[in-house]
Amino acid sequence: MNHLSRRSFLRGLGVSMALPWLESLPVWGDEPAGEAPVRLAVLFSGNGFHSREWWARGEGRDMQLGRVLEPLAPYREKLTFIRGLRNPVGGPGIHSSQTGNLLTGTVLGAGGEVRSGVSFDQLVAQRIGDRTKVPSLVLGCEPSIASLHKGYSMIYSSHISWSSPTTAVPLELYPALAFDRLFRDDDSRTDRSVLDAILDDARGLRNQVSSSDRQRVEEYLTSVRDVEQRIAQAGRAGRLQGWRPTLAQPNRPRPADGIPHDVDQHMRLMCDILVLAFQTDTTRVCTLKLNNDHSSLRFPNLRIDTMIHHLLSHTDNADWLRVNQFFLEQLAYLAGRLDAIREGERTLLDNSMLMLTSSIRTGNHEADHLPVVLVGGAGGRLRTGRVLDYLDRPERRMCSLYLSMMDKMDVRVDRFGDATQRLAGF
Repeated sequence: MNHLSRRSFLRGLGVSMALPWLESLPVWGDEPAGEAPVRLAVLFSGNGFHSREWWARGEGRDMQLGRVLEPLAPYREKLTFIRGLRNPVGGPGIHSSQTGNLLTGTVLGAGGEVRSGVSFDQLVAQRIGDRTKVPSLVLGCEPSIASLHKGYSMIYSSHISWSSPTTAVPLELYPALAFDRLFRDDDSRTDRSVLDAILDDARGLRNQVSSSDRQRVEEYLTSVRDVEQRIAQAGRAGRLQGWRPTLAQPNRPRPADGIPHDVDQHMRLMCDILVLAFQTDTTRVCTLKLNNDHSSLRFPNLRIDTMIHHLLSHTDNADWLRVNQFFLEQLAYLAGRLDAIREGERTLLDNSMLMLTSSIRTGNHEADHLPVVLVGGAGGRLRTGRVLDYLDRPERRMCSLYLSMMDKMDVRVDRFGDATQRLAGF
């Protein structure tokens, strides 16, 4: 009998790394019959999308995609495009009042009062988070906005995850600290590599698993090393992004290079950390806020440096389309990474739900029906390769979608936000 189990870790001084799926260790802890768990990731892109190029038609491999969604073309058979869902507007049609309740479906506090609700990702984390080392990851790529806009706190524009009605979950902006949360077990921060710390344990593991699993372990350790090295190099190119950390050096012992200055590098690091978290079942719930609503990001990586993201959103020109595609490329990159990782008969993408959305459909604050696209099959529980259109239906609440998504995570509640019904047909 192999003495290793799914909950085995590679360990070193102050460090532990959960194992990826291995055929030699077929049992996934609390999952029945060795089934891999379902993972949930919500990606947010502020300020909406191009008004004429966010669309999908058809089914499966014949699905046609608008130009914003073209980066997802390789995954159209694993894609679910949803049209017509709406969320209650928390106040006047401004960015903060449309974003603060995106994942909660509640009425927002105004007049300087900060009050939303528990977001559905955090409700899932509260119900199943005790099964993993980290209940949830809340990642971001742009610092929070500290101001008021027409009586509404801009905390609403900066956060989509809420652990209580009055508590927005802080964004982890530092890739190194997000990496540490996955693998370090204490508060000590050293320059020693995580892989160096667990090297002896990793050598012992190689002798206890099959030859194909040895290859999986090597590929996994290589990906961890790659992320470590890229974190160490982050920000050295120094392209101006329109914002900088408020300190010349971070006010924490680590990471030495702070927030990467290059938005493309920053987003890719966060995507890779999300992949590592799901691959090792260190967490099953993650939100990745690619930018704020009312965002000030600039995009010199796209040779677009004349306008910030928010101002670009009030155009429908080629630059706005290219920026939209850049954000969808992050989802496509995530899908590709997850789809390359086998978990028995499925891939990690097949065992996940990745949802990308925004709190408005276009830059003119249109919120009557929101942009929603999902990639992944939720462990075979979600039929993909479909376009679902609810625009002319009486029941078209975003929170109905969340109820349905929570069901697929085995988190069942009678109501959430403004919804008491699951999303028909999902």
